[in-house]
Amino acid sequence: MIASKKNIILVIFVVAINVVCTQVSIRWDFTKDQKYSLSTPTQHLLTNLSQDVFIQVFLTDDLPFDFERLRRETLYFLTELQAQNKHIHFAFVSPKGKEQELISKGLSPSRLTVQEDGTVSERIIFPWALIKSGQKTKKINLLKNSFFEDESRQIENSVQNLEFAFANGIQQITAVKKQKIAVLKGNGQLNDLYQYDWLKSLGENYFLAPFTLDSVAKNPKQTLAQLKDFDLTIISKPTEAFSEQEKYVLDQYTVHGGATLWLLDLVHTPKDSLMQHGKLLAYQRNLNLTDYLFNYGVRIQKHLIRDLYAAKIPLATGKIGNNTQYDEFLWDYYPVIKSNQQHVINQNIGEVRLEFANSLDTLNPRIRKTVLLQSSALSKTQAVPTYVSLASITETGDVASYQQGSKIIGVLLEGDFTSAYQNRVKPFATKHLDKGSNNKMVVIADGDLSSNQISKGKPLELGLDKWTQSYFANKEFLTNTVNYLLNDSGLIQLRAKKITLDFINKPKAYQEKIYWQWLNLGLPLLLLSLVGLLNFLRRKKNYS
Repeated sequence: MIASKKNIILVIFVVAINVVCTQVSIRWDFTKDQKYSLSTPTQHLLTNLSQDVFIQVFLTDDLPFDFERLRRETLYFLTELQAQNKHIHFAFVSPKGKEQELISKGLSPSRLTVQEDGTVSERIIFPWALIKSGQKTKKINLLKNSFFEDESRQIENSVQNLEFAFANGIQQITAVKKQKIAVLKGNGQLNDLYQYDWLKSLGENYFLAPFTLDSVAKNPKQTLAQLKDFDLTIISKPTEAFSEQEKYVLDQYTVHGGATLWLLDLVHTPKDSLMQHGKLLAYQRNLNLTDYLFNYGVRIQKHLIRDLYAAKIPLATGKIGNNTQYDEFLWDYYPVIKSNQQHVINQNIGEVRLEFANSLDTLNPRIRKTVLLQSSALSKTQAVPTYVSLASITETGDVASYQQGSKIIGVLLEGDFTSAYQNRVKPFATKHLDKGSNNKMVVIADGDLSSNQISKGKPLELGLDKWTQSYFANKEFLTNTVNYLLNDSGLIQLRAKKITLDFINKPKAYQEKIYWQWLNLGLPLLLLSLVGLLNFLRRKKNYS
């Protein structure tokens, strides 16, 4: 009777333990860099998530080893997301039979040259994911391409970027807009069609509105009051000079706490002429901003940067029958900037492509400055006016002339900004403020940084080169910049997360393949035989 009661208690105890285990999920991360643990911003995002989010991952099927590892890491991460919030649903979907549908959605495939067992083959994969919630959809590129790093390092960067990519995507399709961005017009700025993709992406998180300074001439006070309503102003590639009244409006907007992103070209380079005639005349452009920017600690040099680390452009090299043949050539007027990782804005992003960039000097020690973009050490400057000809691609350049050192192209300014019109006659009467506090400004000496290419009259994704199918991180860089200027730095901090993967030495593994196969096959059999022999001898001794 007592034994029966003990058995009943034991059964009840086991059942209770099982019930508790099904209701409580406890997970431990014993990795050194805590790569399977979610960061605080992601946990906060998931805590506030109350709507269903569906994730489709197309990185499936027969994958090379490194990409299979990326697939597994993606699976582990999404499993962790789902464990934190049951509104997260995900599935891995094979892209076979859906290739054209995926391409039409902007999910461009990657072609891989794979070497296995001494043979070389080509595979096509879709390293993409789609996040859906309600009527909104967000594309996630799982592969971080890089011109400067091998495949293994790219996979490590991709794994490192998983948390930011998915958390940022979830936030973009579920967030409620709060802050307002003014896209400045009226001074010949870049047409919206050429920055459509970036502005569309910003519009998912922020209120965007065009703002013109044309009314300054008639009612400057009202124009200033209206501009102060915005948290950030974007000025993309103006081509017409700013009047003193317009500069004063921007000055007082900045001193009163408005953040500003400047994308400026002080050298005129008509690319249409380059494509039509094979050359262009580059000459200085006067925007009447020298004294204004000088006050905030920046002086843009009116020359062009040429860098040996550059993007490629296609040029016709001949014909075979009626078909024109094209080859790709490095074009040193299009620098490819590798992030120096000095700031959270450009941590763990790919390379940024520029076009006919200028350099800038930093002044005013009272303002804190952080270099965001700079050319490689193998770069030089070219004075203007000058002719820029495509024929220069075929010329053998003097490499020694490119060793002028890195040139600053983009800089972040932070601190207490003083008005550029302090102790000066004011262009119009208003309540003037001499000094502001704790503000931010970013100045980029390339107006085309935010410009997407056009194909068949439609804008492409910012960063995608339609000629070479290369992808650059212009969009990521600019989006991070806007997030930082608006103090929306929760998710951007995820870029600082460091993950280290251990990789197999592929050449050594291939050379020692037979050895390790025999070792893994023979050693267990040998140990099993030895144990069997010892057991046989023991039994023989005991029972003989």
